[in-house]
Amino acid sequence: MRALWAAVRELLIVVGIALILSSIVRAFVFQAFYVPSASMEDTLLLEDRIIATKITKPFTDIQRGQIVVFKDPGDWLPVFDTNKNTFLHLLSVVGLLPSDAGDDLVKRVIGIAGDNVKCCSPGGKILINGTELFDTDFIKPGVETNQVEFEITVPKNRIFVMGDNRPDSRDSRFHLETAYGTVPVKNVVGPVQIRIWPFNRFATLGIPDAFKIIPDAQS
Repeated sequence: MRALWAAVRELLIVVGIALILSSIVRAFVFQAFYVPSASMEDTLLLEDRIIATKITKPFTDIQRGQIVVFKDPGDWLPVFDTNKNTFLHLLSVVGLLPSDAGDDLVKRVIGIAGDNVKCCSPGGKILINGTELFDTDFIKPGVETNQVEFEITVPKNRIFVMGDNRPDSRDSRFHLETAYGTVPVKNVVGPVQIRIWPFNRFATLGIPDAFKIIPDAQS
C-alpha cells in the first residue's frame, strides 16, 4: 500500500509540474488558438489551429502585414459562452488545448501608428501612406476591398487591422466611430507565426512581400 501511495504521489508531482510549465509557456512564450471565423480565408480557414508567439512582443514592434491575435477592443464580438465542459476549459486555461475564451480575434495588420490608410485607389486597392497595397497574393481570390470607403491616420500605440476575406470580415473598417477602428497595441496577444492544424496545411506565416514596398509615414 505504501509503495502504491508513493507511486501515486510521484505521478501527481509530475503532472503538477507539467501543468505549471504548460501554464508558464502559455503566459509568456506562445499560445495556441482556434481560428474563430472565415474572415481570414484563404490564409486561415475556420477551425484551423494557429500559434501566436508572445516572447518577442516586449522587444519588437508590431509590423505591417503580420497576422496577429488580439483581445476584443470593445463590442467587436457577440457574447460568447466559454466551453461548458469544465475539464476541457481547464485544459485550455493551462495551455494544453487552444484558447476557448471567446474574446480573441485574428486579423492582418494593415496600418501602424502614424500611417495614413485609405480606401480605395482608382484600382480598388488600399492606400498606405499614398502607396497601393498589392494584396492579391494574400487576400481571398475574387474578393474586393471597397466595402467601406474611409481615410484615417492610425493613432499612437494602435494598429489598423483587416481580414484577408474582406467581404466577410467585421474588422477595423466597421468600427471607425471608435478611435478610427484601431486596436490598442496592448490588446495584441502576439503575432501568428505558424499554422499547425490540420497537418496538411502546416505552414509558417510571414509578412507578404507587398508590405515591403510601403513607405513609412512622414513625421
